[in-house]
Amino acid sequence: MNWITNIIRPRIRSLVEPKEVPDNLWKKCPSCEGMLFHRDLEKSLNVCYHCNHHLRITVKERLAIIFDEGHYETISIPNVPNDPLKFKDRKKYSDRLRENKNKTGLKDAITLAKGKIGGQKAVIAAFNFSFMGGSMGAAVGEGLVRAAEEAVKSKSAFITIPASGGARMQEGMLSLMQMPRSIIAVEMVKDAKLPYLVLLTDPTTGGVSASFAMVGDIHLAEPGSTIGFAGRRVIEETVRETLPDDFQTAEYLKEHGIVDIVVSREELAKTLGTILNLLMNKTNNNPNKDIKKKIKTSKNNGKNKPKSTNTKYKSKSNYIAKARKQVKAAQIAANKTRKKQALKPALKQVKKTAKIVKA
Repeated sequence: MNWITNIIRPRIRSLVEPKEVPDNLWKKCPSCEGMLFHRDLEKSLNVCYHCNHHLRITVKERLAIIFDEGHYETISIPNVPNDPLKFKDRKKYSDRLRENKNKTGLKDAITLAKGKIGGQKAVIAAFNFSFMGGSMGAAVGEGLVRAAEEAVKSKSAFITIPASGGARMQEGMLSLMQMPRSIIAVEMVKDAKLPYLVLLTDPTTGGVSASFAMVGDIHLAEPGSTIGFAGRRVIEETVRETLPDDFQTAEYLKEHGIVDIVVSREELAKTLGTILNLLMNKTNNNPNKDIKKKIKTSKNNGKNKPKSTNTKYKSKSNYIAKARKQVKAAQIAANKTRKKQALKPALKQVKKTAKIVKA
């Protein structure tokens, strides 16, 4: 009987009983509701191959797509008080933070990284929507300032990738204070004459869209991303009008001049690299290269020391100074003629009165 129970019965069970299928093999597209196989979805960078809908991805996946060859170095976020207001609703805020840290393995809703994009140095501050909806608290504000300081220090471009519902209500006024602080961080980069780009992803709303997310030199967005401040229903109830179907989408904002480029995830790294190469002045047509070559050749030929390249600029400055003097002289002469022309009617009147007096 042992061979029946040990061999025959298990074989019969394997034929009759249904096999367990893992739950994560298939995913449903939220746009077209088509079924997507996980391997095909990974190859398409989490973009639906039925309707081209861009599904949300983790920050690690996004950074691997953007940086050259997926290589980058993370930057630590400064430590901040976990629960400064001792906030409590249905749960303690400290408990919520602990749960999200354990679930995501992240310190907070922002990840900082630096590397190269298209051969150009860049610092990225990317939001994690999986961490409390990517809400902006004190840690996020500190992270943005830290990323801006790193960009200025290393003379790198600064790129933010918001995916957030807005300010974190559990931190009250402290979360709202991060809006002006984020603007200060951006101004640090702009004062250093470095490019600041914003990649708007789904969703970008609330206090994030009302601060640093809308002051970039160039705004890029993923197709179909929801971008706005207040929700659609709130706006419809306020203005008492029916809004268009594509309202608050990346395509709608591009038509109305808020977004510059709507770029697919597949072309994202290439597009960012092209923009950075243009803004960082690293094109092949660099006029300083020709000057350096001339100096080197003259040294190699054993000729006299090359004349300083500043002479050309000195002659230009002298010419500009002369031109300015001429402009000032012309302005003074014009003012004199205007005064004379203005006095002509008065002189005529004086002459008339003098004639009447003599008569």
